Amino acid sequence: MRPEVQAFVADGPLPDWDTDEEEIVDRRFRQLKAISAPVTPDEAHALAACFGPDDCYGVAWSLLHLIETSPGPLPPVTRPGPDADAWHHTLWNRWGNHGPGLTDEDLTPQVPEGSD
Repeated sequence: MRPEVQAFVADGPLPDWDTDEEEIVDRRFRQLKAISAPVTPDEAHALAACFGPDDCYGVAWSLLHLIETSPGPLPPVTRPGPDADAWHHTLWNRWGNHGPGLTDEDLTPQVPEGSD
């Protein structure tokens, strides 16, 4: 895994909108922009663990798009539980790791209560 990916992953999940540290959001965005596309499947899987509870002022969308630059099949993602955040449901849906027999409701991201 490239050092810039390791650095981003080491800092953990993205902060939420309530953070009072604008420099943290800016730093995470700069870290993300330092990662050149495409990412490897292993890097994509590691980056997927970095989503926070909301879109972090748009940084989460940039993270999602970077993850999707990974060529070939992405590593399996564990099916999100009912209390999982919307980002993990979005990854589940977009990566196509759902099996037969699921309904449209199963494939619709469920926004956790209080995250509106």
